[in-house]
Amino acid sequence: MIQINPYTPGAGLMPRCLAGRDEVLEKADETLARVAACFTARSVVYYGLRGVGKTVLLNEIEERAKDLDVFYEHIEITERGNFKSAVSLYTNKLMRRMSVIEMAKQSAGRAFGVLKAFHATYSPDGSVNFGIEGAAPPAVGVSDTGDFKNDLTELFTALGALAAKSGHGAAFFIDEIQYMTEADFEALIVALHRVSQKGYPLIVFAAGLPKIAKIAGDVKSYAERLFRFIPIGSLDSEAARLALSEPALVFDVHYDDDALDYILKETECYPYFIQEYGRQAWRQIKDHRISLLGAMAARETFERELDESFFKVRYDRATPKELAFMYAMVDCGGRECAVKDVAARLGKSVAEISTLRAQLIHKGFVYASERGEISFSVPQFNRYLERKRLL
Repeated sequence: MIQINPYTPGAGLMPRCLAGRDEVLEKADETLARVAACFTARSVVYYGLRGVGKTVLLNEIEERAKDLDVFYEHIEITERGNFKSAVSLYTNKLMRRMSVIEMAKQSAGRAFGVLKAFHATYSPDGSVNFGIEGAAPPAVGVSDTGDFKNDLTELFTALGALAAKSGHGAAFFIDEIQYMTEADFEALIVALHRVSQKGYPLIVFAAGLPKIAKIAGDVKSYAERLFRFIPIGSLDSEAARLALSEPALVFDVHYDDDALDYILKETECYPYFIQEYGRQAWRQIKDHRISLLGAMAARETFERELDESFFKVRYDRATPKELAFMYAMVDCGGRECAVKDVAARLGKSVAEISTLRAQLIHKGFVYASERGEISFSVPQFNRYLERKRLL
C-alpha cells in the first residue's frame, strides 16, 4: 500500500509539480540575470486571488536568485506589522553579507552609517549588530529626517551602491504587499525610482492581492514604469492536469480522464484547491488508479478540509457587520457584484456602507474588481458562506 501522499496544500508550500508558470519564471530569470550582472532592472509585483500560488512563485524565484549569487531577503508584511522596522533589519543583513567582499569593504562603512541613522529613527528599540569594525558613525541629517520617502530613498541608494561595489545584485522579496500602508508603499516606489535612476542593481519582487495594482496607481502615477504588474490566476486546463497527474506518476498512479475532468471542474483549476483535492483523492487509489468514482468519493472530505482550514481562518476574522456585508454579496449573485446592490440588500446607502467596504478590502476579503463593483479575494468563498448559512 502506498503511504506517501505527494500533494502539498498549504501556505506557500512548493508543489511536486509547479505547472503553468513557465512564462512567468522565464521572465523572472531574465530580470535576475540583469541584476546578477549588476544592471538595474524593473521590479515586479505578482497579484491575484488567494490560493493561486503567489508565495510559491516568490519562493521559487528566491531559489533562482540564490543560484545566480544575487543577495536577497524575504519580508512578509502583516496587517499590524512594521515595514519600517523590517526593512531596517533586512537591509542590515544584506549589508553585512556584502561588507565581507573585498571590493565592497571601503564602501561598506558609509552604507552602515546611513543604516545606523535610519535604524535609530525607525527602529529605536531594536537591537541590531551593524557588522564591521570602524563603520562610519550615523549619517546624521541624511536618513534620519523623519520624512520616510527621503530616508528610505537614502537607505536604498546606499544599499544599491554597495551591491554594485560588491559585484552582486540585491533583491527584496516582499509577500502580502497589500498590507503595506499607502504612505509606506509610496515611499517604496519613490526609493526604487531613485535606485533605477542611479542604475543600481537592487530590485523588489513582491506578491499581493489584486487591490495592490490600484493602490500603486493611486499613490504614484509612474508606478507602472517602475513595476511590472503581473496577474497570477488559476491554471489553464492543461497545466492543472499536470499539477494533478505528475506527482501521482512518480508512484505509478494514474488518473482516469473523467476523474481529472471532474476534479478540475470542482477546483476551478486553482492551485491550492488542486493540491487539497489531490491529497484527498489519493486515499481513493485502487489498482494504481484514481477513477471518477474515487474522485467523487473524495469531494466531501476535500470540501470539509477547505472549510476547516482555508476558509474558516478567514471567516473567523470577520465582524458580524462584515459578515452581513459579505452575505449580501452572496445574495447579489456570488463572487462579484455591484456595491449599490449590496447597499440595497442591507437597506443602506452606498455612502453608509463605504466604511465596511474599506474594512473588508483592507482585511483582504474583497477587492474593487471594476468601478462600482467588488469581488471576493478568496476563490469560492461565496460557496463557503452558502454552506455556513445552511448549518
